[in-house]
Amino acid sequence: MTGRRSGSIMVNGREVINMPTHRIAHLGVGWCPEERGIFANLSVEENLMLPPQVRSDGMRLDEIYGMFPNLLERRKSPGMRLSGGEQQMLAMARILRTGANLLLLDEITEGLAPVIVQTLGRVLTELKARGYTVVLVEQNFRFAASLADRHYVIEHGRVAECVSRDQLGEKTELLNRYLGV
Repeated sequence: MTGRRSGSIMVNGREVINMPTHRIAHLGVGWCPEERGIFANLSVEENLMLPPQVRSDGMRLDEIYGMFPNLLERRKSPGMRLSGGEQQMLAMARILRTGANLLLLDEITEGLAPVIVQTLGRVLTELKARGYTVVLVEQNFRFAASLADRHYVIEHGRVAECVSRDQLGEKTELLNRYLGV
């Protein structure tokens, strides 16, 4: 979405920095933007069926509905009638239908009710157990802390700190300073 500034990005051993976006998607990369990008006039099920499969291992509808029961209940509802949390679940579910196994998730908990945040946490834990890779950009540290293997603090566009899950306890004071706590 933005031009390269410096560095390298490798996906499955392939340099993707100059690769067109649609080719990157075929490597199994899926992006869930902060704005969600669902189609307001299409039903939940139509939204789920719309994206093309970029890899053959995309989730079936029954798997999606098992993971997100709210979407099964609302499958005939247009996107504009969904709550913010249901829209977020739908945005994530669409990516899973494509066959992506590297998920780029941008602020998925922003403005959502705690019960929906818990559901998203459960889903991410399940996806992680299934072998998915998740890159989560998230300001809700309490949510991310329980899920992530590594935490990167970005300050002014640069990595200011990298903290592994094992280091969280000993780095609490440092993280609180970055978080303004």
